[in-house]
Amino acid sequence: MADDHLKNKLSEEQFQVTQNCGTEPPFSGKYYKHVQKGIYCCVCCDKKLFDSNEKYDSGSGWPSFSDQIDSDCIKKIEDNSLGMVRIEIQCANCEAHLGHVFPDGPTDTGQRYCVNSLSLDFKGKNK
Repeated sequence: MADDHLKNKLSEEQFQVTQNCGTEPPFSGKYYKHVQKGIYCCVCCDKKLFDSNEKYDSGSGWPSFSDQIDSDCIKKIEDNSLGMVRIEIQCANCEAHLGHVFPDGPTDTGQRYCVNSLSLDFKGKNK
């Protein structure tokens, strides 16, 4: 997506996280303790990324999910910044930075998708 379009659409903080691989402070995101049922989408392009049924409290300070909504919605890239090897996750549709995935999740997937609230938009399920 064009920078001008995103600068008009997103807050400065959302732009910093999604376009410049920023990170929101832990325990500060609006979706960290969020428990409503629905779908978490990319804030930039609205691609469906995570179902609330996969969300759990990892204690990390960021929203955590045990799995992505489908196998094609997230792109994984090796990240060697900060003197460690991690796997960055991006929206597969628009390449917005979402966070990182770690192999220490408590469910049968063994995954912890650690995601910035600023990279997400939530769509609640109708009752």
